[in-house]
Amino acid sequence: DTGPSAAMRLAALLVALRPVLPLVLGLSLGCSLSLLRASWSQSGGEEQCSGPPGRAEPLVDGARPEEADGGPGPGHEDFRPRIVPYYRDPNKPYKKVLRTRYIQTELGFHERLFVAVLTSKATLNTLAVAVNKTVAHHFPRLLYFTGLRSAKVPHGMVLVAHGDERPIWLMYETMHYIHQHFGSDYDWFYIMQDDTYAQAEQVKALVTHLSINQDVYLGRAEEFIGGDEQARYCHGGFGYLISRSLLLKLHPHLDSCRNEILSVRPDEWLGRCIIDFLGIACVSQLQGQHYHTYELAKNTEPEKEEEEEFQAALAVHPVSDMTLMYRLHKRFSRIQLDRAYQEIQDLQMQIRNLTSLTPAGEAGLTWPVGINAPFLPKSRFEVISWDYFTEQHLFSCPDGSPKCELSGASKADVSEIIDSALEQLNHHYQPLLRFSKRQLLNGYRRFDPTRGMEYTLDLLLEAVTQKGHSHVLAKRVSLVRPLSKVEIIPMPYVTEATRVQLVLPLTVQDLDFVANFLDVFAMNTLDTHDNALLTLLFIYHPYDAQRVSQVDVFAGVKAMVGELEKRYAEVKIPWISVKTEVPSQVKLMDIVSKKHPVDTLFFLASVWTEISMEFLNRCRMNTISNWQVFFPVHFQEFNPALVYRSEQAASSGTDFLRDGHFDRHSFAEACFYNSDYMAARTKLAADILDQDEVLESMEVFDVFLHYSGLHLFRAVEPGLVQKYALRSCNPRLSEELYHRCVLSNLEGLASRSHLAMALFEQEQANST
Repeated sequence: DTGPSAAMRLAALLVALRPVLPLVLGLSLGCSLSLLRASWSQSGGEEQCSGPPGRAEPLVDGARPEEADGGPGPGHEDFRPRIVPYYRDPNKPYKKVLRTRYIQTELGFHERLFVAVLTSKATLNTLAVAVNKTVAHHFPRLLYFTGLRSAKVPHGMVLVAHGDERPIWLMYETMHYIHQHFGSDYDWFYIMQDDTYAQAEQVKALVTHLSINQDVYLGRAEEFIGGDEQARYCHGGFGYLISRSLLLKLHPHLDSCRNEILSVRPDEWLGRCIIDFLGIACVSQLQGQHYHTYELAKNTEPEKEEEEEFQAALAVHPVSDMTLMYRLHKRFSRIQLDRAYQEIQDLQMQIRNLTSLTPAGEAGLTWPVGINAPFLPKSRFEVISWDYFTEQHLFSCPDGSPKCELSGASKADVSEIIDSALEQLNHHYQPLLRFSKRQLLNGYRRFDPTRGMEYTLDLLLEAVTQKGHSHVLAKRVSLVRPLSKVEIIPMPYVTEATRVQLVLPLTVQDLDFVANFLDVFAMNTLDTHDNALLTLLFIYHPYDAQRVSQVDVFAGVKAMVGELEKRYAEVKIPWISVKTEVPSQVKLMDIVSKKHPVDTLFFLASVWTEISMEFLNRCRMNTISNWQVFFPVHFQEFNPALVYRSEQAASSGTDFLRDGHFDRHSFAEACFYNSDYMAARTKLAADILDQDEVLESMEVFDVFLHYSGLHLFRAVEPGLVQKYALRSCNPRLSEELYHRCVLSNLEGLASRSHLAMALFEQEQANST
């Protein structure tokens, strides 16, 4: 009986363990694999760690093992991540850490390239000016160094004069000046003479392919006269490149070089200094990059130079006069342009060849090849409209009029497009046909944000054959001016700590909205202790001004201001009273400007504006003294009676697709510095000669637009919201200002769908 009972007990045990059996098998398999892997790791470690403990590993061919494998060695510490532990001495008082102005300074980033041009008093107004006009705008930073300066420095050139024309002294002082002022800011230093033509873009491309972790002395290597054949110096006439690490090592030895090394040529002196104290000779090739140069012969014609050595040159020397410098610049610009066109053609050919392999096939090939496809609208509201034009008129005008004269940039744009179309037609059909323009029949253009400006031209052409036969025909051509490379515009540094001075003009018609403005201002600025002040501008009609002693129309507003000053003891809200029939924005700002310092940042507000901290910070960041003014486009809420009708208005937030629109007709809000306004206003006064009627037709925007060289930043501002209100348009203002005010009121009623629904409901009500 023991056999069957034992079997039954075993079966019962297996039944009980069956649910956990997969878990047990998994754990067993995992432990087995872990032990097996550990044995492999130990065997591999024994082979690598065969040396006795405590001894350094032997070098492999003079380098450490990690260097032999291509890894970072002791000369590559800059590329190894390091954790700097934070330690605070408890015995020293706590000191607040001051952050750097720019994040690249805190991270230790350097600018790429600094260029120094060695010139003289005799050539400063000739060759140096030619260098400045040809290559200066391509380099991020360029300075001119001379011994003695002339009485008048050419415009747009930063000149450093050392006070001595001796060539060696000039080189010594220049190297010392570069190290002192720019040694910690740039990675590369390019030194050239004013009789050198350098291809700026090629030089910039060269430094992007060189490692900054090496001591580099790169240029046209020349032998010393009667010196060591192995030693080379960089010829100064063709320019040379020095790395930051080399400059830092060289600087302590400059004084010794000045006293011990005798030389007539400054480039030889510098080369001998680098060789003697650092043991580094000039090279013309480094890290696979070649420094190509070309020596010009006398009476050279740059337009006829076709040698490969000339076309590949980074620097050309000697350049004897300004005209030759400009001719060289034109020739090399044409060479670079031809290369760019050839690269474009090669890329287009590759795109055509690869298109057949894509899922869409050749049908997916867009025109022009390599440019983004046209924007495809998803609804009729997204269709981009075409603007019609002729050679004399434009039929889609900025002011909304149906027809206006084609002038300025638009006229130049149309002329260039027609000339380009004729050039392309002649290039395609020559020598069989030669086209000339008779007339532009029709012209259409539109801006596609995905690709650029598109044109369609109907041209009346005269075609002439090789035998002299002519024929008049109409031909339609399509052109695209594609969007070019996006560039980051450098802007001066600004902070969010600047105090904002709000200016609020008030008329009798605005009294119903003042209470809401002051409540929002107190909640968003005074309660949060934002660095903002408020000045009220009471605009009295002459009739109200005569009765101010009996009845002050602004007495209620003054009482509200008094209550705010009692609630916030540290706050003072001044007001200015003005008597006028025509409240011109420029005249009002003239009064306010005289009562504030020149460094005041003004925010010209309107009574319907709801001030927020978010917008005030953007006002500070977007307004730059002597550089840029900011005219925000506020968000205008629609009339709730038309938008919601029987519905209840949304209580939280603003639905930008339903509840309002950005009012592009309003220029009432503006952020600008008092100094910029005063400078523009001075130019305006000299132009109009105190004609007050001209000021009544202008706004502050017009003053900055026509009488200042500042950037006018006009952008939509979602943080500047205005409740709906029917503005009162003063008919005594100019026709344009009155027309803009009326348009603002009409477009601010509601969207087209809301207006259509309101008309539909009204017709339904009338029919019943």
